[in-house]
Amino acid sequence: MIACTSTTRRPAWHGTVIALAMATLGLGAAPAVAQDWPAKAVRIVVPFAPGGSADVYGRAIAEKLQAALGQTFVVENKPGGGSVIGTDMAAKSTADGHTLLVMSNTHTVNETLLPRKPFKLMDDFVAVAPLTSSDLVLVARKDLPAGTMGDILKAAKAKPDGMTYASSGPGTPYHMAGELLKAMAGVKIVHVPYKGSSGARTDVLGGQVDMMFDAIPTMSAHVASGKVKAIAVSGKAPSPILPGVPTVDQSGVPGYTATIWLGVMAPRGTPPAVVEKINREIGKITRDAGVQAAWARQGTDAVTMSVKDFDTFLRGDIAKWADVVKKAGIKVD
Repeated sequence: MIACTSTTRRPAWHGTVIALAMATLGLGAAPAVAQDWPAKAVRIVVPFAPGGSADVYGRAIAEKLQAALGQTFVVENKPGGGSVIGTDMAAKSTADGHTLLVMSNTHTVNETLLPRKPFKLMDDFVAVAPLTSSDLVLVARKDLPAGTMGDILKAAKAKPDGMTYASSGPGTPYHMAGELLKAMAGVKIVHVPYKGSSGARTDVLGGQVDMMFDAIPTMSAHVASGKVKAIAVSGKAPSPILPGVPTVDQSGVPGYTATIWLGVMAPRGTPPAVVEKINREIGKITRDAGVQAAWARQGTDAVTMSVKDFDTFLRGDIAKWADVVKKAGIKVD
């Protein structure tokens, strides 16, 4: 009996063929991963309190994605820390496309305003798709003696820190809109931060805080019912949702503009093919004429971009707000 000690020589090209075969299999894996998504329920983390625009439009997108893809999409509100708590939770989630983050310009501001937070936006997340953009409205409690922007600025200059404004937390669009107003108008108004927009809104409606900037779609019904006074809107032009309300620019603060925009990101490491698929699915929603018309009636524009363009937009917004925060000396209270 002869022992089997064969050392059969393989052709020199054998390893190359194996490598090419494995590479070919790898190339086929990405489309397969994207095709399989979503393979289970998708969690959409909203790092803001219920009732705000991120919650409202996050749920709207979840509902439409669920209808289109036949899989469950669950919205999970995790407010606190000016969006930091929920965002950190999302950053630590499995990067497979089954956890998404609804984010806003709060996140791009916080890159400068909160340098010691436990994540870095563009390192720990990847851009997926934008959702909306809308102007803000400055509202005041209904019994505030000041009824116009001119009145508010006059009172603030006469008695520095004599008035208060609420926000949904440090770095949020409502906070930054207030700080930008203070910086551009040269006035001092006390910032009262909350853990979410609902608490801030409730206390303005109840008269405990003098005023706040809020998203037009969220606050317009309260303006119509007379529960608050609309002072000015933050866009470049008046809003058709709030007829007769001037812009801040028209009301004594030339050049002032502020908006709130929303988008979706995913944990870093999410397969690019999955990211592209989610972008396409969200784009179908934001390009839908019916959706655009419905959101426009609420004072909101639907926004569509490619993954690459949204990434570029985010990086540009981080740089823009870094400049504003530093020049205005804006700090967390």
